[in-house]
Amino acid sequence: MRAVERSSAEAEHRGVVQRLREGMAGGVLSFPLTSFGEDGGLDLESYRAYLTAQVATGPGAVFPACGTGEFSALDEDEYRAVVRTAVEVAGGRLPVVAGTGYGWAQAVRFARIAEEAGADALLVMPHYLVEAPQDGLVEQLRRIAGGTRLPLIAYQRGHVAFTAASVRRIAGIPGVIGLKDGHSDLDRLQRLTLAAPDGFLFFNGAATAEIQARAYATVGVPAYSSAVHAFAPEIADACFAALRDGDGTAVDALLRDFYIPLVELRDRSPGYAVSLVKAAARMRGLPVGPVRAPLVDPGPDDLADLEQVLDAGLGIVGAARRRGA
Repeated sequence: MRAVERSSAEAEHRGVVQRLREGMAGGVLSFPLTSFGEDGGLDLESYRAYLTAQVATGPGAVFPACGTGEFSALDEDEYRAVVRTAVEVAGGRLPVVAGTGYGWAQAVRFARIAEEAGADALLVMPHYLVEAPQDGLVEQLRRIAGGTRLPLIAYQRGHVAFTAASVRRIAGIPGVIGLKDGHSDLDRLQRLTLAAPDGFLFFNGAATAEIQARAYATVGVPAYSSAVHAFAPEIADACFAALRDGDGTAVDALLRDFYIPLVELRDRSPGYAVSLVKAAARMRGLPVGPVRAPLVDPGPDDLADLEQVLDAGLGIVGAARRRGA
């Protein structure tokens, strides 16, 4: 990359970091579902309608085609359509961070598609299948960063876990701007935040991040993604506001009567972290359709329990609104 191009890219990356930082301070990070028809095909019209409603609630940023959006189930043409639609719906009002992943070569292919579609940044999800040493994890990011102008947020989860030394190294790769953590190992995370340079972004990426949001905040990571926002933004926003305002009573009520029962239900079956979210969205009349294999939709008993959990969460938020009216 020529010096002029490098300088321009660095300026763009600083702008994305600033927009993300501002968004993170003002709302949860939205990870929208991807709409499929009953035949399993991508339903772009329904996706646009669903995403328009998501963006209207004012999240801090939108992350299309990531884990909740079933990135691994999308082919390249579908991915292009999903990211482009998200960019169009966002309309420059909030950052759009698209998912990418697999091995570095395939990740670069998706990265370039996202770049052409107008995304602002990329979330690099854990690579496919193989475990790797720290040098390999760093090189993976280096190669992806070298293949796109878009800034990258690394996602450590599953078999990807960076050491403090590796975080210092990836923070030195041009274009790597942050780290999303899904391990919930606060001892390790504190070491990572202290090892990173000033300005490096950190995100709470636990499976149901609100449950651990207070703990993450104690090590300097208050920003989090919210799967609940994908089907009940009013619950997600109420929890975010209570955490921001230090309203422990409100947070405890939501955790005890909504989030913890939701997690207990989620843990009944592999893949429910997405399948239950999509089922809850359908319960609310949102046009998201079924999940794609290898995920499966919940059965009748789990759906009945999900409806009770959802009603409890909505009831808490509704009661709080009536008290404040």
